[in-house]
Amino acid sequence: MSEKLFRILESQYDQMVEIRRHLHQHPELSFQEVETAKYIVNFYRGLGMDVQAGVGGNGVVAHLKGGKPGKTVAIRADFDALPIQEETGLPYQSLNKGVMHACGHDGHTATLLILAKSLNELKDELAGEYVFIHQHAEEYAPGGAIDMIKDGCLEGVDVIFGTHLWATVPYGVIQTRTGPFMAASDRFTIKIKGEGGHGAQPHKTKDSVVIASQLVMNLQQIVSRRVNPIDSAVLSVGSFIADNAFNVIADSAKLIGTVRTFNEEVRDQMEAEIERIIKGACYASDCSYEYNYDRGYPAVVNHADETEFLKKCAEDVPDVIKIEETDPEMGGEDFAYYLQNVKGTFFFTGAKPDGVETAYPHHHPKFDINEKSMLTAAKTLGAAAIKYQSKHVKELNEVKQ
Repeated sequence: MSEKLFRILESQYDQMVEIRRHLHQHPELSFQEVETAKYIVNFYRGLGMDVQAGVGGNGVVAHLKGGKPGKTVAIRADFDALPIQEETGLPYQSLNKGVMHACGHDGHTATLLILAKSLNELKDELAGEYVFIHQHAEEYAPGGAIDMIKDGCLEGVDVIFGTHLWATVPYGVIQTRTGPFMAASDRFTIKIKGEGGHGAQPHKTKDSVVIASQLVMNLQQIVSRRVNPIDSAVLSVGSFIADNAFNVIADSAKLIGTVRTFNEEVRDQMEAEIERIIKGACYASDCSYEYNYDRGYPAVVNHADETEFLKKCAEDVPDVIKIEETDPEMGGEDFAYYLQNVKGTFFFTGAKPDGVETAYPHHHPKFDINEKSMLTAAKTLGAAAIKYQSKHVKELNEVKQ
């Protein structure tokens, strides 16, 4: 059955590219993906498939029932873009100023649409049911996954698979791992409230810039001196704002940054330790502060059996050259919420463009993917979906015997 699916997918590759390029030209930001959602809905309606719009917001869910009994397998793709001005110079470059598909979500959507279309052609021969989850707002917390789940997108689902086209990984490579795969992604904001004054009279001020500067350095000690070296954590200050005239000491300074962890206990520790250091610095300088710690997505934790199963399925995909057990990735992904509710796994599909030594990273204005990776992703996801049903049938027969 997988070989038949592969042939259908290959015959649909040109349409897959066409869809991806159309979406690339018309990107929409998180929680604003109205036209993209309509495009997805109309595609499924054109196939005569059962489709539901407005799931948890702008989410779209389509269903396909095979001709034989079996399990319910879900496959997810995201479809939001980023607030980035594109600089690729591609003929299908974004037409929306300041908005770009700089993370491959256009490719994810095209992959899932054509996979669904191809499976639909085989529906009478398929076992079980298939749920195609098109998720909005992956890029911006709280994300779309959590509301789609609340709205029932995982109802009755036994397993879920998902992939990310990964432009820095060579084409033909599949990367995954059991357990923690992508990090929890949190954001913190610190406002130091001192007393401003003339730059020539610092002794009459409480210098918020100096205090905030000390914090930038002292916060790094949390990871190096407070977190167990066996565990992983990242703390990065990405923004330091204390705008003022050159000869004026600012009343306040604002730091904004991110924390990445895999372990919930370490996550709790990071939140508490940040405030402890802020308190100490402000006490020593006789000033006050505001501190907000916003929890983003939890860590993506792949289930062991499903990850090993996915690897075996990928071995039978002709396009896959290599399957790698990779190190955990410190980037965040709200696919984590699906894995907290049902068993499944998430993996990277190598999408490095041809002819480049070093690919532009995700979220870069010159980001691009190797479009052939969409076909690899579709075959791998499709093989996993079909073989999961076969595995279930085999297990049932063994129980009967």
